[in-house]
This record gives sequence, C-alpha cells and structure tokens, in this order.
Amino acid sequence: MKIICHLRWQKHWEKNKLIYSIIGNYSLILGLITGLILFYLSFKNFKNPNLLDTKILSFTFLQFFFVVISFLSLIISFVISDFSNETVFNNSHTTKPLFYKISGTWGNHEGSLLLWLLVLILFILIFLLRTNNQPNKYKILTLGFQQIIIVGFFIFLIKTSNPFNYLFPTPQEGLGLNPILQDPALAIHPPILYLGYVGSSIIFSSVLAAASLKMISSTWAAHIKNWILTSWIFLTLGILLGSIWAYYELGWGGFWFWDPVENVSLMPWLALTTLLHCAMVLERKSVLTSWVIILSIATFTLSMCGTFLVRSGILNSVHTFANDPERGLFILIFLFVLIFLSLFIFFFFHKNEENSSHSFFWLSKETSILINNWFMMYFLSVVLIGTVYPIFLDVVSSQKISVGPPFYHKLIIPFLIPFLLMMAIGPKLKWIKSRLDDKIYLISFLFISILISFLVLKNFDQNFLINTILISSALYLFLITLRDFFVHKYKNVSQNIAHFGFSLLILSILFNNLLSSEIITNLRVGETFENPETKIIFESVNQKKEKNYNSIIANFRIENSNGDKDNFSPELRIYNQPIITTSEADIKTTLISDKFIVINLVQNQDFFNVRYQVKPFMLWIWLSVLLISLGGLISFLQKRS
Repeated sequence: MKIICHLRWQKHWEKNKLIYSIIGNYSLILGLITGLILFYLSFKNFKNPNLLDTKILSFTFLQFFFVVISFLSLIISFVISDFSNETVFNNSHTTKPLFYKISGTWGNHEGSLLLWLLVLILFILIFLLRTNNQPNKYKILTLGFQQIIIVGFFIFLIKTSNPFNYLFPTPQEGLGLNPILQDPALAIHPPILYLGYVGSSIIFSSVLAAASLKMISSTWAAHIKNWILTSWIFLTLGILLGSIWAYYELGWGGFWFWDPVENVSLMPWLALTTLLHCAMVLERKSVLTSWVIILSIATFTLSMCGTFLVRSGILNSVHTFANDPERGLFILIFLFVLIFLSLFIFFFFHKNEENSSHSFFWLSKETSILINNWFMMYFLSVVLIGTVYPIFLDVVSSQKISVGPPFYHKLIIPFLIPFLLMMAIGPKLKWIKSRLDDKIYLISFLFISILISFLVLKNFDQNFLINTILISSALYLFLITLRDFFVHKYKNVSQNIAHFGFSLLILSILFNNLLSSEIITNLRVGETFENPETKIIFESVNQKKEKNYNSIIANFRIENSNGDKDNFSPELRIYNQPIITTSEADIKTTLISDKFIVINLVQNQDFFNVRYQVKPFMLWIWLSVLLISLGGLISFLQKRS
C-alpha cells in the first residue's frame, strides 16, 4: 500500500513539474502573437502619429510580461530538476548546486536565446518609456523595426530551439552542465554580454527609423548616444568577465588567445567604439551621418554574426553552445533579410548632404577622430578576416587551418603605434581648426616617453625597436592623459578616464608579455624542482569530496631567489555528471604580479605535470578595463543630468 501511495505521489509530482514547461511554452506563443498585434498597431498609429497609441505601450509591456513568465518557468524547471524538460535534462543534474542550476538556465543554447529575447523586449520597452523628446513617427517606426527582430527570434526559438520540449518517459537523472561553465564569473558573463549585444539592436532599429524619416541630425545624435554608451559599457564589462574566466579557469594562464568566439565579441566592440566617436562628431557638427548609419548597421550585424557562428557549430571553441546547422541556417537567412532591409533604407532614403565633411581642416579634432576611425576599421577587418578565413577555406577546399596570435600581432601592432599617438594628440585639438603654437608640451612628452621606454627596455634586456616604439606611444598617451587630470581637472573627465584606462591597458599587456616567466615540469609527491630563480617543492596531496565532484588538492611551497615563500594548493576536480576532470589554478595576486600554478595528471604515470607562471601587472589589466567602462558610465550620467 505504501509503495502504491509513493508511486501515485511521484506521478502527481512529475505532472506538477511539467506545468512550468507548459506555462513557459504557451507564454512564448502568446508573446509571438502579441508581437504580430504590435505590428498592426504600429502600422495603424503611423498613419495618425499625433498621439502615441496607449495600446502600443500596453501590448509591449504585455509582451515583456509573457517572456518574463516564460523565462521564470525555465528557471523553476531547472531549480526543481524537471527532467521531462529536454533543456533541463541536457544541462542539469540533481547534485548540481542551486546557484549553477539557476545560471544553467542561460548556460545553454535554448536558454541563452530566451534571455536574448527577454533583453530585446526590455530594451524596446525602456526606449518607449524614456524617449519623450522625439517625434511619435520615429518612436513607432523604431518599434516596428525592433519587432521584426523580436518576431524573428520568437519564430527561431519556437521552431528550432524551444527550451520547453518534452521528454517521455521522464528520465530520473540529467546529463549535467559542462563543469568549466560552473563558475561564478561565467554565470554572470552571458547576461552582461547580452545587454551589450542586444543593446545594439535598439541602435540598429533607431538608425533605420531615423534614416527613413530623414531626421539624422545633431539632436538625434545626442539622443542615440545614450543607447550607444549603454551598449558599449555592458559589452566592455562582458568581455572583461569572459577574459577573467578564461585566465583562471582554462589553465593556460592567458587572458586573450584570439579564440574565434572571443573575436566575435571583440568585433562589435570595435564597431561600437567607432560609432560612439562618430556620434560625438555628429552631435557637434552634423557631419559623418553615413558613418553613423553604416556603423550602427555593422554593430548589430556583427552581433548577429557572432550568434550565427556560435550556434551553427561552425566554430570549435569552449565558448560555443550548439552544433546544429539548421539553427545556423535560420540565423543566416534572417541576418541576410535584416542586412538587405537596412541597405535598402540606406541607399534609397538617406541622402548624403555632408559635402563639408570632405573639407575638414587637417589639424582639428574631427580630423583626428576620422583618422582613428579608419584605424579602428582596419583592426576590425583584421579580426574579421582572421576569424572568417579558416571557415571559408574549409568550405572551399576542406583544408583546416587555425589563425593564431602571431597573425593578429603582426598585422595590428604596427598600426597600434600611430593609433595611440593620435589618441593622445586628438583630444588636445579644437573643433573645426586648431594651431600648433600652443602645443609644445606635446612634443616634450613624446621625447620623455621615448627616453623612459628606452631605459626600461635596456634595463630588462629587451632592447627591441618595435617594443621601444610601442611602449613609447602607450606611455605617451598615459602621460598626456595623466597631465590632463591635474591641468584640466573635471573638464572632459569621462574621456580622460577612458583614454587613461586604455593607455594603462596597453602598457599592462606589453609589460605582462615582456616580463612573464613560466616553468613547466613533472613532479612526484616529495620531489623538488630548482633553478637559479625559483624552487618548487611538492609537499603533499589531499582529497576532498563535494556534492557534485571529488577533488585532488596538491600542496606546493615555492621559494624565489629573494627568499620569499608562498604556499599553493591547485586542484584537480573529477565531476560526477558529466564525468569530466578539470584543473583549478591557485593564484596569488598582488599589485605587481600574479603567481599562477596549475596541475594536470600525466596519463598512466604517478607524477603530475606542473605549470608555474609569474604574470606581472595582471591586476592592472583588469583595473584598466574597469577604468575604460567607468569613463563610459560617467559620460552616460553626465548626459542624463
């Protein structure tokens, strides 16, 4: 009798679990229907735009509500381990900690697209609520273009990537989430990155609406600049979190390896940064309108390309979610439709009336911005070619190649030098026309930068011409912006902070690359590795059992030639579902450097492979990116005030 009651209760509980997937699925369908209704309301209101129809706001909020319900239903399905849901079954497990059950909601293809859709609708809702000083026709048309994207994603989600597909019979256990994704930084990385990616959709929709209505002007530039800044800040922070995760989780001690999926997040950032500077010029002089339109389209197109590459299975990377050509084909067709629509609007509605843009005075702020725009476009082209060419070659000749750091370094570094110099000089120039007679300090600082760089590299036995020039240009930008903090104080403070952060980033990366050291050796417990600078003592091994993994902890004592001693405890984790072994680095961070150690088992041997690295200025790399983001945030708050 007890067994029968237990089985009935279990069957009842399984049915109750299923209700959340049913609610989530029907909420998606209702959200799609609401999108189609919004199309009709927008078309109707566009004919009589004197007053924005309140039904538009109501239905946009209703659409947002439906997607929130759908997303919460998926979260609940993960939390209660509803393995009748295929997405939960493929990406969760009963022993997984609650935090990673929740973050597992967007740690997969279907859930991440649902989050993407949620942010898409959130942004258009905020746009309608906060845009009060723009014509109703513009707001309605922006909503129409945004709904094209939203409805496209609804169809994509429901047809090819439904997060609420049902499994029968219900499995008793799930397959689990990839252990390298079970990390706090990577749990918050996708939502922040998506705020940057999807933020570009509002810029895309707005620029198409403004171009269609022939209202791209200084006033419009001031309005859209807030959205550009918002997207740019989140994208910068998202890339930072991804780099931090790669640094300590993947076990090779680097923070950027020009991985294709890293590149597809960098490309929209480069386009967005260029767009931000073009919007600054447009706000002042009503020129570069074509630049603004093309870059707005390019930024969102690159974000969509990133989605296509990550989800089609074309790229082989630890960051990719899906391996389904059907999904990739859908996104590719959808992308072509959006590109065709945007180019049609650009060529048939936008009339280029900026002949004055070709008569910029050679020594002016707008000229320096235009020059650096071309540099940014060059950097973007290099990254795009390096990412897409191996795919193209594979399709044409079935020949597989990988494009690594040497390709990017050789093509980007020589052009980074004039780019940094222009970044230092450009902000000191005036709009329209400038003179050199009050800029003697710029030449003085250049000589000081070259001298310091030469002395530093000579002292470290790194007397290479390219390094001297590169460090000189980065140091030049650093000193110029540092001077501005004392001379101009609060004038252009957001720009100074962002440029100072960028100079600090380049300097930190350069010195990190020049001064890093690495020891790779194989050791048994009780053995010692020693060279003139470092002594590594493998003291002991411990074991620890956690809820979803078993851990082997190696204990090391490391001494350097100065007599400093540090204790390290890197781990090997053997996860129970899926059964995967990961290496967890132990990192000691100071203001000057990181000491990084990671271990791996050597197959069929009783010793461990040990990698010990000293990485100078790692903390300053992270802080410099935060400074760049802070500059954007201050600019955003200044615009709001």
